[in-house]
Amino acid sequence: MSTATLAPSIAAPYSDTEIRKRIESCPKLASLGSINRALGELVRSDQSLNSQIADVIRRDPSLSARLLRMVNSVYFGLSTRVNSIEEAVFFLGLRQIRELSVATPVLEEVDLLQKKTAAALPWKDLWSHSLATAILTREILASTSFQVDDDTDYLVGLLHNVGKVVMAHAFPAELRTLMKSPAATPTEFCELEREIIGWDHGQIGAYFIERHQISEEIVLAVRHHNHPEQAPAHQNFAAAVQVADHIVRHSGITGGFEQVSPVAADAWLDLPGWNILYGADSAEAVLARASISNTLQRLPSMLQGLL
Repeated sequence: MSTATLAPSIAAPYSDTEIRKRIESCPKLASLGSINRALGELVRSDQSLNSQIADVIRRDPSLSARLLRMVNSVYFGLSTRVNSIEEAVFFLGLRQIRELSVATPVLEEVDLLQKKTAAALPWKDLWSHSLATAILTREILASTSFQVDDDTDYLVGLLHNVGKVVMAHAFPAELRTLMKSPAATPTEFCELEREIIGWDHGQIGAYFIERHQISEEIVLAVRHHNHPEQAPAHQNFAAAVQVADHIVRHSGITGGFEQVSPVAADAWLDLPGWNILYGADSAEAVLARASISNTLQRLPSMLQGLL
């Protein structure tokens, strides 16, 4: 039983059939099916030149703007402003170009969906949290022996809260109630979602992106990011998102869509996700803690360029 305080008049949750029907009525996101493939292929090639990558980026005004904002952010500490795309590619490096190319079309398309939502919601807070979680998820998995040779590690973090975007369209009244309902932990907030709607945002988001033919690894990570031990496969992705989500919350980037109590320092060491990734104290766990600390220092300036 949830210990959170619910609003006084909550109807019984919806049936699975009604929930699916409402999710299916939401507009599909073209970017989820084809995330900047041309640029993705270029940045994965050892033979690519900065000039070739810059040419592709110039075709996308939004991506170009984010690239220049990021390279000129405090994080890079440059003494003079960079106005050349090719020069920006040189300073950023291929890894961050890949992250930008993944995030930009999703952010732009969701922004269009947001404008169709009547209620004023804290969208920037949600995407700050999602982007920070994407960055941390990639760092966490890189500190393990688990090998990822594409952008799945970044995408699972970026999309873990996409269910909340869907809720704004499919369950607007219920979302407003949830936003006023305090919870002690992210897990407890999911309990509230299930009590009010019938599914939590992980299940809603997973069903939504599964309809976009997104890979099983991403679907399962989104579905199980609050309880990775229940994932039937690909637990490492769900585990990394759970740990990253808590660390980002601890840093003060909460997402804005719920009233969840602050996360205490090192509370993530007791999570199922941490145990899945690192088990008992290990050399990998020590490496992870150092990497996390370093990334947290850089997060604000990295987000400054992305949003």
